[in-house]
Formats: sequence, C-alpha cells, structure tokens
Amino acid sequence: MSEISAQLVKQLREMTDAGMMDCKKALVEVKGDLEKAVEYLREKGLSKAAKKADRVAAEGVISVEVAKDFSKASLIEINSETDFVAKNDNFKDLVAKITSLAYENSANDAQDLQNLQIDSSSFDDYLKSQIAKIGENIILRRIKSIKAQPNTLVNGYVHFNGRVGVLISARFQNSANAEKIAELVRNLCMHAAAMKPTVLDYSGFSKEFLEKECVALAAEIEKENEELKRLGKPLKNVPEFVSRAQLSDEVLKKQEAKIKENLAKQGKPEAIWDKIVPGQLERFIADNTLIDQRLTLLGQFFVLDDKKTIAQVVKEKSKELGDEIEILEYTRFELGEGIEKKAENFADEVAAQMK
Repeated sequence: MSEISAQLVKQLREMTDAGMMDCKKALVEVKGDLEKAVEYLREKGLSKAAKKADRVAAEGVISVEVAKDFSKASLIEINSETDFVAKNDNFKDLVAKITSLAYENSANDAQDLQNLQIDSSSFDDYLKSQIAKIGENIILRRIKSIKAQPNTLVNGYVHFNGRVGVLISARFQNSANAEKIAELVRNLCMHAAAMKPTVLDYSGFSKEFLEKECVALAAEIEKENEELKRLGKPLKNVPEFVSRAQLSDEVLKKQEAKIKENLAKQGKPEAIWDKIVPGQLERFIADNTLIDQRLTLLGQFFVLDDKKTIAQVVKEKSKELGDEIEILEYTRFELGEGIEKKAENFADEVAAQMK
C-alpha cells in the first residue's frame, strides 16, 4: 500500500467523496489506475456521487444545436458547481454528447433522456460516472427542443461566453425565402440574448401582473419627475396603461375621439385630421405600452435599428420579401437564473467534511 502516493489518494477522494481509506484500498486494488479506481468505488457503492447532488450547481454552460436546414433545434442548460470545471475538456465532452442526445430525440425535459443511452450506458449511469470523474455535481437543468412544421423554421444562438442562449421559430409562406428568414431569426435571437425579453408578446402577461406593473411604473415615473422638477426640466407623463393587452378597441376609440376634439379646439382643418390622428394614436400606444417595450420580444425596439420594434422589423421584412412572417415560439435560457447559491461558512464546511 506504500506504493500509492498521498497525492493520488487525495485526488481520488476529491473526485468521489469516498473515505480516505476506501480511496487508498481502491487504488491498491487497481494498481494505481485512477479511472479504474473511480469505477471500483462506484461498483462498491462507495463513491458518494449522491452527496455531490446536495451541492448547489449554478455555473455551467448553455448549449444549442440547430439543423442545417433549420428544421429542428435544441437548447440545453447544464449546471456545474464552478466556472472552472465548466471549462474542463471532460465537461465540454459531456455537454456535447448530452446536447446531441437531446437534439436527436427532440427532448423537452431531462426525464425524456432517462431511458436513452450514452456511451453504451444508461443516461443516469453515464451522468453519475461523469460526476465521479469530474468531481463536481452536474445537473441537466433544462431542455427546449423545437421541430419545425411545414413552412416554419427554427434558429438559435448562444453567446460566446456560453451563459445565454435563445431559440426562436417562425412561420412563412414562400419556401424560397427560408435562408433570408433564418438570418432574420438568428438576428432576433442575438437581440433577445442581449435585451432579455421575458415573453414573446403581451399575451404572456396576466391581468394581475399588469395591474401591479401599472402601480410600480407610476411610482417610478413620479420619482423621476421629482428630480426633473428640481432641475427645471419638462416632466414625464404618467401613463394610464402599460401594455397593449390593456388597450382595447374601446380605449383606442376613446383616445381617437379625444385627439379629434383637441384638433378641433386648435382650429386644425378637419380635412387634414386623417394625416394627424394616426401619428398621435401611435404615440399614445407607444406611451402606454412601456412594459411591452421592456419585457416582450415583439414590443422591444430592435438593437440594430432602435427606431423600430421587433414587430415592425418583422412586418417590414415580410413586405420586402413579399411574404407573411410570424414569430411563433421564443425561449431564452440564462445560466443559473433562479438558482439561489448557498453561502457557507468555510470553517463549518471543513468541520462537516471531517465528520
């Protein structure tokens, strides 16, 4: 047993969380082969991969795979405990294999992979072996796959740092436009990665959410107005509404009547009202859809042309191509969002490991 170095025992312990003597015995049994020792401990039930599952995995990577013909795509989030391990070659290989498995099977949940195989092992066994090998808790957290139907396509984008990824699908009429529409969709994915819309459009908002946002936005603008007043600058209007979802036909007709009433008071000839009213109505809509502009993909102003919303960009591209483009699905993954990292006392952590 003296042939096995303390450094090798330490390395195996870090990889498996098995006891010190168990690690040393395993290395003796396999004549110092680290990979075989990991497997030995796993077979004996001594590799504590389960213990690693208690650790918070909030680092990792977002990965995407898109068909060359844009007929399908998969987006996944795989978490590790540290950013350092996320750059490890073994971890990168694991990510590539799991992404391909999800893509090939159009999976939408980790459970969809449980009965499948990787490297001649069940998915569960493969993941456990990699946890033991890499030495950190690894979690397949989320999967989103989209299979395009006739006259639809899907494209995706992952930011260079691997921390944000997006999938967007679109419907169109003319298959000859597919390449140009795929390019547009990729640009929209890049926009979404940067601008963080939470939903595709205002239909994704609940009535309760919008009521709360009305109150919050009013308070926010009133606070800004206090500073503007102090500086002697024009004050901002506090909007009555915050989303297109609240602008019913009745609301818009009422606003149109108000605009015409004001034009009459200003003495504007009725013959030119039709040239003025649409612009003022659009301004009213813009002023009363601030939450759409912040949180919806279609309501945000495009990063490549901040004078136009995404909806307007899609409409203009449709006109340019002589087509009818409709954005169907939107998914954005940001690494670790919603995961609460545990802040542990180092001394307590060391004491816990010595038990």
